[in-house]
Amino acid sequence: MKSQALGRGLDALFGEIDEAYDNEGSSKDSVLEISLKDIRPNPFQPRKTFNEESLLELGESIKKDGLIQPIVVAEDIDGYILIAGERRFRASKMVKLKTIRAILLNSDEHKMRQFALIENIQREDLNPIELADAYNELIKLHNVTHEELSTMIHKSRTHITNTIRLLQLSQKTQRALLEKKISAGHAKVMIGLDEKQQQLIVNSIIGQKLSVREVESIIKNMKEENTHPMSIPDTASYDFSAVKNKFDTLGYKSKFSKNKLTIEFDNEDQINNFLNYFSK
Repeated sequence: MKSQALGRGLDALFGEIDEAYDNEGSSKDSVLEISLKDIRPNPFQPRKTFNEESLLELGESIKKDGLIQPIVVAEDIDGYILIAGERRFRASKMVKLKTIRAILLNSDEHKMRQFALIENIQREDLNPIELADAYNELIKLHNVTHEELSTMIHKSRTHITNTIRLLQLSQKTQRALLEKKISAGHAKVMIGLDEKQQQLIVNSIIGQKLSVREVESIIKNMKEENTHPMSIPDTASYDFSAVKNKFDTLGYKSKFSKNKLTIEFDNEDQINNFLNYFSK
């Protein structure tokens, strides 16, 4: 029941922005021409990185053909707060436009956080780390499970879980993903490695242009080395008597206990003779 109720709540939020656009120009929602300097970004915006080249292209398009879809704002004490349309807002500022068309919507802080999250999870080009942050924030906001969130936002539970797991990566690895030095596929196979191992893999990906399959193979080998089947249990005990007798015959002092055999040398010549004998 909790999941269904919350699902309807999020659907209503999706619909509220859509309804604002649908009613553009009606008396229900005010469409204003607002000075860009009077608008401040949504403080709950999960998107942290924006492609400047893409923003400039959008800005030039807005400058030439006008803004097809207005941004959505809410009134603030000293102006307005952006609710939806971060890219359009930034692009307009980039090409030095003075004003922008905006739909004025009544909203509180809780809804502003949700609007920003919802607008961003619908974007196809959202960075995986930002998407993971958005999913995580919605889970905290509504106190729901991954399964319940999947029903609410119509994404698979596996997708949500695998995306959120990216937040387990070190900050350096996350930054490499944000900067597109590695792919989401590379990042996912590194989950579970410690920070040093991650950095080693990231450097290898960048330096050697490794594919995801190649990285998987490297990580598999690393894990096999860490759990080597030839490792000796502390409780193991072995009979080195025959080997000790052989060393005694050759004139080398040796002793053993449980799983350890020790050879002692009297001088450097004895060491060299020993190495020469076993290198034949």
